[in-house]
Amino acid sequence: MSQLPTKAQILDWISENPTQTAKRDIAKAFNIKGADRIDLKRILKELESEGHLEKRKKTYRDPDRLPPVSVLQIRAPSEDGDLYAQPLEWHGAGVEPVVLMVTRSSDPALGEGDRVLARLTAVHGDGHNYEARVIRRIGSSPRKVVGIFRKGAEGGRILPIDKGAATEWQVAPDATGGALEGELVEAEQAGPKGRMGLPRARITARLGDPTAPKAVSLIAIHQHGIPDDFPEEVLAEADRMKPAGLKGREDLRELPLVTIDPSDARDHDDAVFAEPDDDPKNEGGHVIWVAIADVSYYVRPGTALDLEARRRGNSSYFPDRVVPMLPDRLSGDLCSLHEGVPRACIAARIQIDAEGNKKGARFVRGLMRSPASLTYQQAQAAIDGEPDDKTEPLLEPVLLPLYAAYAALRSARQRRQPLDLDLPERRIQLTDEGTVSSVNFTERLDAHRLIEEFMILANVAAAEKLIDKKTPLLFRVHEEPPQDKLESLRDTADAAGLTLARGQVLETAHLNRLLHEAAGREESDLINLATLRAMTQAYYSPKNFGHFGLALQNYAHFTSPIRRYADLIVHRALVTAHGWGEDGLSEQEIEKLEATGTHISETERRSMTAERDTTDRYLAAYLSDRIGAEFTGRISGVAKFGVFVKLDETGADGLIPIRNLGNEFFHFDRDAGTLMGANSGTVVMPGQRATVKLVEAAPVTGGIGLELLTLEEAEMPGPRRGGQRKGRPAGGKPKKDKPGGSSSPRRKLVRAKKKDAKAATKRKRISRT
Repeated sequence: MSQLPTKAQILDWISENPTQTAKRDIAKAFNIKGADRIDLKRILKELESEGHLEKRKKTYRDPDRLPPVSVLQIRAPSEDGDLYAQPLEWHGAGVEPVVLMVTRSSDPALGEGDRVLARLTAVHGDGHNYEARVIRRIGSSPRKVVGIFRKGAEGGRILPIDKGAATEWQVAPDATGGALEGELVEAEQAGPKGRMGLPRARITARLGDPTAPKAVSLIAIHQHGIPDDFPEEVLAEADRMKPAGLKGREDLRELPLVTIDPSDARDHDDAVFAEPDDDPKNEGGHVIWVAIADVSYYVRPGTALDLEARRRGNSSYFPDRVVPMLPDRLSGDLCSLHEGVPRACIAARIQIDAEGNKKGARFVRGLMRSPASLTYQQAQAAIDGEPDDKTEPLLEPVLLPLYAAYAALRSARQRRQPLDLDLPERRIQLTDEGTVSSVNFTERLDAHRLIEEFMILANVAAAEKLIDKKTPLLFRVHEEPPQDKLESLRDTADAAGLTLARGQVLETAHLNRLLHEAAGREESDLINLATLRAMTQAYYSPKNFGHFGLALQNYAHFTSPIRRYADLIVHRALVTAHGWGEDGLSEQEIEKLEATGTHISETERRSMTAERDTTDRYLAAYLSDRIGAEFTGRISGVAKFGVFVKLDETGADGLIPIRNLGNEFFHFDRDAGTLMGANSGTVVMPGQRATVKLVEAAPVTGGIGLELLTLEEAEMPGPRRGGQRKGRPAGGKPKKDKPGGSSSPRRKLVRAKKKDAKAATKRKRISRT
């Protein structure tokens, strides 16, 4: 009779031999024969019932290990330059393993949601447990849709919430997921669309009442795929964190570093202090301290926290909530520079001269304790002669030196001439129930500008320090506008009677001159908007192409590692450059910097789009009970299908469909960016003043529909579907010499612009032939 193996020996064998897990393989390995096979079967049954093994047909496997060939679902694409996958055959009781896809040039292009059959290898990797190589793709990425569920006799339909989506989705009776009539749902495409009928979808999540106030941001979060739940292992890792001590740090606890933030700030990741420089060689100069939460101490490369932070790329901010990059244990506690609490930081000590020029900088890894957390309004009121109990004792030793240093930086800014756009920021105020109580434009105080200048200075210092130390990093890059966009801006300026110089290397000073000339004129909003549209999007890259908008050659993001992964990369680079510890930038990260920059640039744009969509929905909800009301605004865009108008009162953007524009046919000139009435000769172009009537406001989609009443004070013909207006013949011309009339200066400029555009088009055709 052979010696039967113990349960532990069987489990070890299966772990070491994942491809030989049939009962006969186990029997052969332990030389079990005859009647002893019955006892082996009993032991395997016991291991199965105890949850140690899982029977798969005629083989056994450890449920806490993945099979060597497994089905995986691809997670977010290009995360950190790598691709991770969710194992669909994981049934273990512990933390789900992390699977890294090892792709080859011959592999199919994979996207989030794709399913693949892959061969797995267990590894002890940098933040992952398995490496997977694709055998074949077994399913394409299902298309996601967020919409309203409408119950029907045979399942139901989903009405998408996207403004531009016209297609409904059919849901089979067994694919409704229990969704109720009128409920907001998330679904995925269920199979390919047939020749006839609607595309089919399967509901994957019920999101609740779409009219509930707090559903507004939830819609955008799901619609744009922003991760809003932290995996258990990430939360557990954060919960294990302890506050950093003084070991290996410079003691900055006696330095009065104050935080100055919005009144509703959810975290405090930067603190500032300034004092006159006592160096006799720098008479009239200042020493500025900028201390930033040391997130790199807690979020180490390759950990679950790090992988999740990279996946998110940044925090996303909505009027009613924040989707943070890091769990609250870090973002709201250990990495937030709360008043009176010791906190780990990386601080820059920067010398500037009396004119605001940077003379030198050094960085330290320190421990600070902020004496006060102030709001912008508190700091400004104290400087303006109205200190409160909190700011009174800080006025002389802290606030006045801060503003003195800011005055020097402001003079340096004026010489540098960064782009000076005048684009007011909207602020949506919500009630406790989540409904919009007011929409205001944020007041810009010197306190805001002070913090902005200090942060820019620290960002420049960090970039230049890492360049000096030859340490790789991610730069914040903003390239100069492309030539075609500049020409379009010049055309707009010409049409407004202004000039943007030609034939020279463009500098921000040239654009500022145009903006300042337009200030105070009716074309000011048009020129600011056109200048903004001429700009390229900023992005992150390990290659330094400078920052055009700020008129800076060396610029990186250092000041917000709680909410931006790019800043965390710069912090790690500083740790490496100064030899402060083992938690610096790893070699693997350096190799993937370009891919990381691309990824977090994409997540930043994703958040911006979701935030903008949420604002649109809140504004539509705010205006929904004012249907029929008249508003003033300015035309912000012209398209073939209609005209966009930005309303003065709220800054909301509404659409006048071409059918609501007037009782005539309008010709669209793509080159000139205008619409022209066939009968009246009325020209519609960006920048014109308009009076409109609100005809639709859809909170679920964020769509706002308008009807044009007057253009540059000239009454418009009524919509084609509504007949003619009282006192005005349909299709009649505007009164002579009105701003929209044929003899007005604006009309002449538009004609000149159209003529130039057509001539340019003709030249292009000739050059092509």
